[in-house]
Amino acid sequence: MPLTDSAVRTAKPREKLYRISDTLGLSLEITPTSSKLWRFRYRFAGKPKMISLGAYPAVTLAKARELRDVARSHVAAGIDPSHHKQAEKRAREAEAYTFERLANEWYDYSAPRWAEATAYKARLYLDNDIIPAIGKRPSSEISRPEVVELVRKVEARGTLNAAGKIRQWLNQIFRFGLAKGVVTTNPATDLDVVAAHVPRAKHHPHVPLAELPALLDLLSSASCDPSTKIAIRLLVLTGVRPGELRQAPWSEFDLEAAIWTIPAARMKARRPHIVPLPTQAVDLLRNLQEITGRYELAFAGKANPVRPLSENTVNKALRNLGYEGRQTGHGFRHLLSTELNNRGYNRDWIERQLAHGDDNEIRDTYNHAHYLDQRRQMMQAWANEIDALCTGGKVVGIRRTA
Repeated sequence: MPLTDSAVRTAKPREKLYRISDTLGLSLEITPTSSKLWRFRYRFAGKPKMISLGAYPAVTLAKARELRDVARSHVAAGIDPSHHKQAEKRAREAEAYTFERLANEWYDYSAPRWAEATAYKARLYLDNDIIPAIGKRPSSEISRPEVVELVRKVEARGTLNAAGKIRQWLNQIFRFGLAKGVVTTNPATDLDVVAAHVPRAKHHPHVPLAELPALLDLLSSASCDPSTKIAIRLLVLTGVRPGELRQAPWSEFDLEAAIWTIPAARMKARRPHIVPLPTQAVDLLRNLQEITGRYELAFAGKANPVRPLSENTVNKALRNLGYEGRQTGHGFRHLLSTELNNRGYNRDWIERQLAHGDDNEIRDTYNHAHYLDQRRQMMQAWANEIDALCTGGKVVGIRRTA
């Protein structure tokens, strides 16, 4: 006889497990611990089999019969309900297994065997580039075009070394997923085939140091906006990229400590950067505060203070001074690098000041304040030397190779 709701509800546990039958293979299993489980018995390929359809009362009698009928239809179609149920379970797990979860498991497994710098760099690019792009997607659904698009965005920043690392890490993450059985394909293989070609080195023009005083003298009497004049002088004194300067909010500057901290999100290499400010730079920024201190941006646009100075403002000012083809805003970085290297300063200090990565293994990137004291002394000596050149005073060269 078919079961009734009352019979299911009032069924009591016994000393041993027992079952009460419904119809067409459905039964209710009652355990000594009072659990009530729906079971479906069937034959497939000539063998008797049984699957669970859930527990009562979460699964009612009516729902259990619906599930039984679905299972019977699978048997009639030549599909084993047990295999079908397992496939559905794996599909649900795969859908819930996001790329963020897979990437973090890969990182936790791999990081203990890496150098600290490598672990820092991998975590940085996971958090800033990889996970924001595809982290919420199910790992098993991520396609090759999605992965290629992610890498293309990194390449578009001009950070081709970072793009190469990200290609490598994506491949490793999906290989890890294959080994765990949470993905069935690796969409990150052979990405080097479509990698952007490394362009020829672009040399930004810059005047020799001997001509810098004349340039700065022309700048002081030029008719351009005072903010632009300050921007050019700060590029000379700090060696930062023009974009890093013109987009800087006042909140990044600590003038009392003479420190400018640029967060990773604004840096080309996606690594935080601390810039020691020589006293001359602090004075310039205090002057700038009188002009733009009420705005969020230090170099707030004149027409729209919510937006920074135009990308072309500095180079246009240099062209108007007569330096077209001879000096660009970015060129001051090359001048700084050339002169500091010629003075025998430690290469690592200079590269860190310019926020460059190391060609070998990006050494010590986990400590973004590394060499801060040494760089402060180096940049103060550089600023003093420029002052001396501009006033015609005696230049005292300070060489530090330690």
